[in-house]
Amino acid sequence: MQRWRVGILLFDDVEVLDFAGPFEVFAVTALNRGQADERKPFEVTTFSETGNPVTARNGLKVTPDYSLETAPLYDLLVIPGGLGIRRELENAELLDWILKSRDDVQWITSVCTGALLLAKAGLLDGKKATTHHASIEWMRTNFPEISVVEGVKFVDEERLITSGGISAGIHMAFHMVRRLLGTKVAEDTARFMEFDISFDR
Repeated sequence: MQRWRVGILLFDDVEVLDFAGPFEVFAVTALNRGQADERKPFEVTTFSETGNPVTARNGLKVTPDYSLETAPLYDLLVIPGGLGIRRELENAELLDWILKSRDDVQWITSVCTGALLLAKAGLLDGKKATTHHASIEWMRTNFPEISVVEGVKFVDEERLITSGGISAGIHMAFHMVRRLLGTKVAEDTARFMEFDISFDR
């Protein structure tokens, strides 16, 4: 069975559901759920710039698994948003790491204002993308080379998938589960989580 490594970025003032929502979707996805041969297709870990504990929005303390230096080679990245993005947009080391990751990972995804990090790194030039509704106009103004889409849960540009604000990251994660493992597995995961989601067949 193929297994994909999912890496989720953490930083101070990251929005909790931005990272916790996709984490839960990928972590609980299972093949043959409840059977003797149940298998988990995703290995999900977190990382931050230094690997030191971060304080997410509203005071939640989280300890990353890795730093940028020690993080393994991931198949799929999740770049969340939150108020901390304002600071991380000036973080040259992180932006350089994200840019270089383009050549190493299969998919780079973002949640909420995490798309602004991808934009600042130059990964969204000439592509369609979305972000939190409150940052749509800011994104259009500051990154005119991006075709900004509003009123959608996510935008899929093959290897780059951006999603709207906060809970939209859950929809994006289910979309990726469906892309990689099919509708049946995605629907089973949603049922397990008791999350109301529908897919066009």
